[in-house]
Amino acid sequence: MNRLYLSLAFLFAVLISSHSQDDINLFDYWKYYSDAENSLYKYFCSTGLQLLEEREAAIDKLQTKEEWLQRQSDVRDKLLDIIGPFPEKTPLNVRVTGTIQKEGFHVEKLIYESMPNYFVTAALFIPDNLKDKAPAILNPIGHSTMSFRRDVYQHSIINLVKKGFIVLAYDPIGQGERLQYIDKATGMSRFGSTQEHSYPGAQCFISGYSPAKYFIWDGIRGIDLLLSRKEVDPDRIGITGISGGGTSSAYIGAIDDRILASAPECYITKFEYLYRSRGPQDAEQNLFHFIKNGLDHPDFIEIRAPKPTLIISTTRDFFSIQGARESFHEAGKAYSALGAKGNIQMSEDDNGHGFTKKNRETMYAFFQQHLDHPGDASDHEVETLPLDELWVTESGQLATSLKGETIFSLNKRIVEKQVSALDSKRMNMEEHLSAVPDALTTIAGISFPERFGSEIFSGRFENSSYSLEKYLIEGSGDYMIPLALLIPAKNRENETILLLHEEGKSYAMNSDSLAKQLVANGYTVLLGDLPGIGELGPGYLKGDAYIENISYNQWFAGILTGKSIVGLRAEDIIRMTHFLKSKFSEFNAISVVSVGVLGSELLHAALLDRSIHKVCLVQPFLSFAGIALEAQYKPAFISSTVAGAIERYDLPDLMAALSPRKVMILNPLSATGEPAGKENKVRHLTYPGMVFKHRGVEENFRVAVVDEGQPVYEQIIKWLR
Repeated sequence: MNRLYLSLAFLFAVLISSHSQDDINLFDYWKYYSDAENSLYKYFCSTGLQLLEEREAAIDKLQTKEEWLQRQSDVRDKLLDIIGPFPEKTPLNVRVTGTIQKEGFHVEKLIYESMPNYFVTAALFIPDNLKDKAPAILNPIGHSTMSFRRDVYQHSIINLVKKGFIVLAYDPIGQGERLQYIDKATGMSRFGSTQEHSYPGAQCFISGYSPAKYFIWDGIRGIDLLLSRKEVDPDRIGITGISGGGTSSAYIGAIDDRILASAPECYITKFEYLYRSRGPQDAEQNLFHFIKNGLDHPDFIEIRAPKPTLIISTTRDFFSIQGARESFHEAGKAYSALGAKGNIQMSEDDNGHGFTKKNRETMYAFFQQHLDHPGDASDHEVETLPLDELWVTESGQLATSLKGETIFSLNKRIVEKQVSALDSKRMNMEEHLSAVPDALTTIAGISFPERFGSEIFSGRFENSSYSLEKYLIEGSGDYMIPLALLIPAKNRENETILLLHEEGKSYAMNSDSLAKQLVANGYTVLLGDLPGIGELGPGYLKGDAYIENISYNQWFAGILTGKSIVGLRAEDIIRMTHFLKSKFSEFNAISVVSVGVLGSELLHAALLDRSIHKVCLVQPFLSFAGIALEAQYKPAFISSTVAGAIERYDLPDLMAALSPRKVMILNPLSATGEPAGKENKVRHLTYPGMVFKHRGVEENFRVAVVDEGQPVYEQIIKWLR
């Protein structure tokens, strides 16, 4: 009888939806809030800008040499802490795979190991007929698939070599011969170079650090290689690189004291202007909690004072020239305080992002002056080498020639240790679970709302089955949350349900049968959009790490400030439940159902909001660590992960901590987005099941799988009752 009732109710709902679509949008009317789709990114911007203002105020107070020296010490400590501990130095095991003789110089094609079995392909350009030890330049390369083999990079390198400098150019991971995601059918990466960095880089952030560590370490070991050469003067080491190479130059120049002269190009700006323009760049260009720690681009320069530094910029670069000028001005104060005003220089030219003749010549002259190697600073036309002549490996790719480690494999071992440590904590069940709520506040950046503000009623629509009411409520940032409230016309249950769908409330209302099925069965249902979703997304910022319609860059924006998308959305879920409590104080229960990735956000909110009595996760992924441990994870999951969480908690811990409340996991997914198999479910769901059993409420934790093609609403309604 009950199944017949449910089937008739389903048919009734389908008939309703086939004749009309419910308009539950609000911002078509409320024009003032028409920029709502950018609410997520602008929340992180406002947070970051406030922190940057605080940094500016602190910098303005610095006057004396002693104060600047203390600032340098503090910045160095912070940088080393947030980049993460570097590995021990192990043998480089340098091998020369070929030598090329050109007019006036020769090239050694090299492979070195910056870590055991972590191979770096490189080329050492050496002037012929050196009589004395020569100055050397380390040259990290920007985001080019061809890396240093590209003609514009070779042009600068060969000019430097012909002026008597030794130059070591090397492939950053994910570029040149170090591609990590090669498609066997095409022999090419399935990603561009920025995505080659960000896809595995996101897994490093899940583990709690920036992949910049690996980029920096490759460069530090490159300096070790240079210093091992008899031709190199160890007291005359310089570094320069453009774009992503400018990033590495800034990082390495700030950290490695062996670098005397540094010339980062087309990178130095200020985060204020990055936030207001292109947004944070790909993974390694963002350091974990960098802005939260009171740091900005000028710190990479100021920490070097009084050592010579040249900021190279272009006026039409996407790395804002205004930011470059302000960084130069600020760094000048540090150099002046340390008595070396002449050691900070800036060159700019009217061009877009890239090399210019004027900037190259300024760079040549800079190194000639500060590495004590005077000569002609003119930029000359040179003959570059054919691309294939500079391949270091036999196949043109380490992945097929030597295989070896990747960012993913290196990070995987770190995550495995973190998971093992977390499993050990779980053995002391009550102590561990009692610490989880504080971890949410600290790591996910969640604050239980101190005020909720007033609602804006925005109209009611009636039909024979339900009434539809539309509202706006205040969000945790400078935006309003759009809500749609569905109230059954009759046979109302004494329970309200908040339904969160990863595709947004309009999709949940008109394309998915679940919302109307719940209403047809007497439940009052609230639908709402969260930042980045539905009417509150996706926003204008896609960024250079836009993978399968997911903006990793927006996620990076939160990591810089110590906030998270999950934390912001969890706060807004709490605001939605508060709205329900204020509307239906006579009801004794609120249940929340999430569909898709929002299961993560729901678990965070529910742990802090005791008014949520029941939690149902439909098609959730099960673990942050699971994503970090999967080589081919689903990009859509990234926004719903919390960077740095797995040292203290993961999603199974949140499920467990909800006991004795009712929790149902319906059709869980693996990290690849496929249905979770037995091993996956055992790995991630055994612990919460064990906790529920230990607390005597084993029946309140349920895992169910609905056969493909069968509606999930039957399971949910049965569970609710």
